[in-house]
Amino acid sequence: MTDSTKDRVYIFDTTLRDGEQSPGATMTHAEKLEIAQLLDEMGVDIIEAGFPIASEGDFRAVSEIAKRSQDAVICGLARANLKDIDRCWEAVKHARQPRIHTFIGTSPLHRAIPNLTQDEMAERIHETVTHARNLCDNVQWSPMDATRTESDYLRRVVEIAIKAGATTVNIPDTVGYTAPVESADLIRRLIAEVPGADEIIFATHCHNDLGMATANSLAAVEGGARQIECTINGLGERAGNTALEEVVMAMKVRGDIMPYQTGIDTTKIMNISRRVATVSGFAVQFNKAIVGKNAFAHESGIHQDGMLKNAETFEIMRPADVGLAETNIVMGKHSGRAALRSKLKDLGYELAENQLNDVFVRFKELADRKKEVYDEDLIALATTDAAEDENRLVIKSLRVVCGTEGPQSAALTLLIDGAEHSTEATGDGPVDASFNAVKALFPHEARLQLYQVHAVTEGTDAQATVSVRMEEGGRIVTGQSADTDTVVASAKAYVHALSRLIVRREKAGKDTPEVSYKDVS
Repeated sequence: MTDSTKDRVYIFDTTLRDGEQSPGATMTHAEKLEIAQLLDEMGVDIIEAGFPIASEGDFRAVSEIAKRSQDAVICGLARANLKDIDRCWEAVKHARQPRIHTFIGTSPLHRAIPNLTQDEMAERIHETVTHARNLCDNVQWSPMDATRTESDYLRRVVEIAIKAGATTVNIPDTVGYTAPVESADLIRRLIAEVPGADEIIFATHCHNDLGMATANSLAAVEGGARQIECTINGLGERAGNTALEEVVMAMKVRGDIMPYQTGIDTTKIMNISRRVATVSGFAVQFNKAIVGKNAFAHESGIHQDGMLKNAETFEIMRPADVGLAETNIVMGKHSGRAALRSKLKDLGYELAENQLNDVFVRFKELADRKKEVYDEDLIALATTDAAEDENRLVIKSLRVVCGTEGPQSAALTLLIDGAEHSTEATGDGPVDASFNAVKALFPHEARLQLYQVHAVTEGTDAQATVSVRMEEGGRIVTGQSADTDTVVASAKAYVHALSRLIVRREKAGKDTPEVSYKDVS
C-alpha cells in the first residue's frame, strides 16, 4: 500500500445488496436508483449495487446505477462461477469505475455445501478470480466466513486470489463471530505473512450478531484494513451489518486515536438514513447511535442543565455534523411554498416541482389540523409519498365506528385503477375493520407480516407513521403512510403495500429469479 493511501479508509456501501437481503427490505427499481444517487452524492467510494444474476430486476437496477454513477465505483456481486461473473460484468461495465466482487465460502462448514476439497476450492478461486480480472481491472474477492476458516488455509487462498489478480481482498465476518482483538490480529497477520498482501487493499465486512460489528470493523482498520463494508442504519440480514454512520463518525470524532479519513460528507447522513428507513420499511430504533431519534435528545435535569451551559458537556458531536436541523417549530398554515421549499432543503430534501406541489398540498391540510408543525412532521410528509406508478389503489373516503361496544365497522370507498368501489366491513377494532373493507374490495392472499405504528411528534394531534409489510407467493412488499388519524394512516399504508403488490405481480413474469441464492459475506 502506498504512503498516500495509508490513512485513507474507503467506504464500501452494500445497502442495496446485503442490506436489501434483510427479510422485508426489498426496494423498488426507482428506490434503488434514488438510494444509489444519494450514496454517490454523500461520497461513498464503492457502491455494491446488487447481485446481477439473482433476477432480471436486479440486473436492470445494477446496470442503470452503473450508467448513472458519477464518482463512486459501482460493484456487483458474483459467486465463484463463470456464469455469475459474466453476468456481473455485463451489468457493471457501463460504470465509469466498475468492479466485480466474487466470493466463495472457505470455512469447513461452507466448503461442505458444494462438497469441495481444499485443493478443489483453491483451483476454483484461481480460475474465477483470473476470469474476473480478464474482464475488469478492479476485482474484489471474498472468502466467505473467513473468521471461521483455518488460518493456514485462509492464508493460502488469499495468496491465490492476489496472484490471480484481485485488487481488493475482503475478509468477512459473515456470522458476526469474531471479536475486536481477533479482527485486528487477523488482518495484521495476513498483511505480514501473505506474499503480495502489501500491494492490495484489505477490506473488512462485519455482521452484528454479537453487537460488535462496528468495533470489529474499526479494529480491522487498526490492523491494516483500508476498506470498510457497511450499510446505512446497519441494515442487513439477522442482526444487520456494520452501520456506515457509526464507523464514519467514530473515525471523525476520535481522530486522535484513529487517524484515518474518509470521503463522506457527514452532513448528508440523516437524510439518507431517513430515506433508507422509509423505503425499506425498517424504522430506526430511537436509541440508535448517530441517527436515532434520541441520539441528540436530553431529558435528565442534570443533562439539560449541562447542555444549556455548554453543549459539549453531554454531546461529543454537533447535530449539524450529521445533517440534523437544530430548529423545530417554524412552519404553520400561513407559510408559503417558498418557505416550505427552503425548510425542506434545510432538512436535507430537495424536491422536484411536482413533488413539492404534492407535499405542499398535504402540508396545508396538516397545518389546518395541527396547531404546530414540527420538523419531524415535514420529514414524514416528504418521505411517505408513494411512486405514481404504484398508486393503483387509492382511498377516497374512510369512515369508522368504534368504541367499547362492538362490532367496530368501517365504510370505505376505494379507487381501483381509477374506478370507484365502496363497501362496509366489521372487525376486531377500527384498523382490522378497515383492512377487512380493503380486502373485500380487493381480494388477495397476502399475509400481513408487520404492522408498526409510531408517533412522529408529541401531543394528541401528532401524526402517526404506519409501516405495513406483506408477503404473497414469496414477494414481500412494504407500505408506509402518515396521518394525524392513526386508522387513516394504517389504511393508507395497507393500500400502499397492496398497490406495490399489484406492480410486483405484473412484473413477475419479467422479474422471476433465475437462480436461488442465499448470501454471502
